[in-house]
Amino acid sequence: QRFSYLQPPTSNNTMTRYCLACDLKDQPELIRQYKEYHGAGKVWPEITKSIQDGGITDMQIFLTGNRLFMIMETDDQVFDFDQKAAMDAANPKVQEWESLMDGFQQRLPWAEEDVKWVLMEKIFQLE
Repeated sequence: QRFSYLQPPTSNNTMTRYCLACDLKDQPELIRQYKEYHGAGKVWPEITKSIQDGGITDMQIFLTGNRLFMIMETDDQVFDFDQKAAMDAANPKVQEWESLMDGFQQRLPWAEEDVKWVLMEKIFQLE
């Protein structure tokens, strides 16, 4: 299971932005390798295709220390967390990638079992 299934943000538009967090193992060499795997043009093409096919229109991952922060924008007409999880489970290349990334990632202490990326709660909106 890749994502936490907390109640997602609501949206009246055709796009929703999700923010998720995950930790890397706090080892400089592993962090360097993880960054290398995610460098421009380095993510396997089957993975980027799977992301796009699932209705994710934009994805960015940021790093501070060993904490990862993902911003994910989705097409509300296509994206569904459960459907994306089912697609990933049925895709051997995605499973291979997830297994590889598992060697770098560690669960947040408050994450549910088998959840890598935890959906973050928005607590502020500039108005």
